[in-house]
Amino acid sequence: MKRYNIITILFLALASTAFAQDSQKAKALLDEVYNTVKSYDNVYVDFKYVLENNEANIRQETRGDVTLQGEKYVFNYLGSTQLYDGNKVYTIVPENEEVTIEDRTEDNNAVTPSKMLTFYRNGHKYQWDILQNVQGRKIQYVKLVPIDTNSEVKYRLLGIDAETKHIYRLIEVGNNGTKTTITVNSFKTNQPLSKSLFTFDEAKYKNDGYYIIRN
Repeated sequence: MKRYNIITILFLALASTAFAQDSQKAKALLDEVYNTVKSYDNVYVDFKYVLENNEANIRQETRGDVTLQGEKYVFNYLGSTQLYDGNKVYTIVPENEEVTIEDRTEDNNAVTPSKMLTFYRNGHKYQWDILQNVQGRKIQYVKLVPIDTNSEVKYRLLGIDAETKHIYRLIEVGNNGTKTTITVNSFKTNQPLSKSLFTFDEAKYKNDGYYIIRN
């Protein structure tokens, strides 16, 4: 019995050490990704978005793009545009001819446009995961498990290009069985941007007959 206990303790100790090393390796890679992203003046990402829930027989696929500069962003998705100027969030819906203006809300568990490339920095435990070969590119995955036990997210898998240290894919699995996959089609950096790109022109939309909603 004593020998069995000693073997068990040694096994658990070795497993714990291996897990800690994997966690440190995952964090080191994520730090490289963060430092790479922060070295750019701006980033443009064109992506494919897929939402699936097999139990509910749901599959939705679309595309979108986002331009990021610091905390500011312009996000085009599902026919609407969301703009954040560093102070207010403006959601422009041409189909309804409406613009909603509101303060930005903070949700530590949400992957918002401004946090799309940096959300993994806080609120997660890190685990080293699989390495995939995607058309000659080595994509290393890191598993992100929310620290908040009340989170609606079960876990996320972040696929990172091992050479460029750019994010290639984000897979999010919810506790309700919903799986969301965002795959980067195009990743461009330090693009020439208009000085007015992150400025909302309220008068223009009023003149075009848009209804302005302030929350």
